[in-house]
Amino acid sequence: MKRTMLESQLESILFFAGDVVAIDRLCNVCEVAEIEVHKAVMQLNEGYEKMNSGLNILEIQTGYQMCTIPQNINVIQRYKQKPPKKLLTQALLETLAVIAYAQPITKVQIEDIRGVRAEHTLAKLTEYNLIEEVGRMNVVGKPILFGTTSEFLRHFGFSSVADIPTVKEAVLEVFKKEVQQEINFVDEIKEV
Repeated sequence: MKRTMLESQLESILFFAGDVVAIDRLCNVCEVAEIEVHKAVMQLNEGYEKMNSGLNILEIQTGYQMCTIPQNINVIQRYKQKPPKKLLTQALLETLAVIAYAQPITKVQIEDIRGVRAEHTLAKLTEYNLIEEVGRMNVVGKPILFGTTSEFLRHFGFSSVADIPTVKEAVLEVFKKEVQQEINFVDEIKEV
């Protein structure tokens, strides 16, 4: 079924607006009389019904709105349900930061830097598509080298790895002092 120019225009406007559009506004924009708008909407709805479309144009107060048909409410509700949120825990963020700044890097190197095992965090970051295997180290055992993905760049708003901000020297010094304090504290406990 071929649509008239007016039907095409009305369909485009109503789809674009996504809300109720006043009839007088439609008349002004399309440069037609109100009766012509009503006829065109009726024709569109008849066409939607014949095609078993999921769309319908409703008259609401003094305007029209393109809507989905009531029969599809269940599928729309299923679509609207949010997938489980990918939560980046502190451990995941720390591991991701180590990988981002030291890539390519092996699991053992990550564990040495963080001081904890990394199997779970590496598995989760891989599942979230934030890291990936980028190669193998050319040593005995050929351990996997990890690096960040393009999804990581998109997620954090970087266009390339070179855009990752560098750690300021002053902040680095604070970190070094905190680490030294922790080492001294552990040494004192061992002596007691």
